[in-house]
Amino acid sequence: MSEDTTYHRLISLLDASGVGYQLLDHAPEGATEAVCALRGHPASQAAKCLVLRVKVDRRTTRHVLAVVPGDRRVDLDAVRDLYAARYVGFSDPETAERLARSVPGTVLPFSFDPGLEVVADPEVVAQPKLYFNAARLDRSLLMSGADYARLAEPRIERIAGPAPE
Repeated sequence: MSEDTTYHRLISLLDASGVGYQLLDHAPEGATEAVCALRGHPASQAAKCLVLRVKVDRRTTRHVLAVVPGDRRVDLDAVRDLYAARYVGFSDPETAERLARSVPGTVLPFSFDPGLEVVADPEVVAQPKLYFNAARLDRSLLMSGADYARLAEPRIERIAGPAPE
């Protein structure tokens, strides 16, 4: 599935749900801090989306889409504890792109793949204004955290660690 298809699937989902959202065009950018500056909001209002590889045991590997505030990092230990896993790390780029159906820097806080479970930090869904790249480097989306939670139906758990140094 291409980024363009993922983008259209997102817009179709939003339109069908009737939630309010706004599209924002900007210069192509995927880095959280830089795109927040282009959009003109604090990084705490951004959804940073990271695909994780969770090795539960020798035979079981799961993939998790971790969604944390843009000014925080994902707490890998918290995710490991959540799944009682042996190991948690970042997915390789090819797997992340295949499961997220978009390239790094454009990963949505939504999953359109049954093999990718979404876990969002409570601070994300609490945002009155939540920004994220819309499966494209040159377009972002603004919606409320509450509408995001209702539509994406993420598992809501404390997975955000301290801000990067």
